Amino acid sequence: MRDLPPAADRARVLPDFPADAPDMVARALAEDLGDGDATAAATIPADARAQALIRQKAPGVVYGNGYAELAFHALDPGAKVRAECPEGVWQPAGTPVLHVHGNARALLAAERTALNFLGRLSGIATLTARCVGEVEGTGARILDTRKTTPGLRLLEKAAVAAGGATNHRVGLYDAILIKENHIAAAGGVTAAVHRARVATRHRLSGLHVEREPHAAPVWRLCHRVEREPPALRRWLKPHAIAILWPEKLKGRAHVVLALHLPPRVAVEVM
Repeated sequence: MRDLPPAADRARVLPDFPADAPDMVARALAEDLGDGDATAAATIPADARAQALIRQKAPGVVYGNGYAELAFHALDPGAKVRAECPEGVWQPAGTPVLHVHGNARALLAAERTALNFLGRLSGIATLTARCVGEVEGTGARILDTRKTTPGLRLLEKAAVAAGGATNHRVGLYDAILIKENHIAAAGGVTAAVHRARVATRHRLSGLHVEREPHAAPVWRLCHRVEREPPALRRWLKPHAIAILWPEKLKGRAHVVLALHLPPRVAVEVM
């Protein structure tokens, strides 16, 4: 796996660390701890000290050290937490990730929450890096979607960026993306786009036409755009998002390139 570009060189629309990150970690700890770690309280002296070293079990991209650190500090503010490897970089299995020293009960109580954040976010970053590697040299970019774990969108989108991909819209509020249901309810593509442009007075981020699994191939989207009025067609073509189903992609980027889609058309694999 190639080295990923420096974080500063990647397209990113999100802060690395959401303002409510401490609250997210606190909720996760409360879910696990309840009124306390019964096993640790029964078996470990209250003043016992311990240290731990988290290592990668498999090759990949680490992301989420900050959330793990928050978990340990929430239960032991005096804990010493040290990152052992950079985030956003492909590392081999066995690479040290995080070293922690502090109260033994606190470390054991926070361990699972810390690893849950690290594992989830590093898994997303790693899978993203693999996808980015698949299209290396093609001029294509990998974008993310809104299909995220409820409550963890900012974290997961930041992990996507750590894996070398590009963040798309964050939610329904920061871009207009017209889907099939919008088109149907508005009375057609022309009506939907016209109303959106009048309402917002800026250009849309994309046209997203949903298709059923057995619908026409993706190139039909380009034909559909060609049937629109010339003025609208000139605007739509560089802002379209085509839907491509996995059985047509078959894991090969050159299948998408062979479709000869217009420049700047995004392809979503459902």
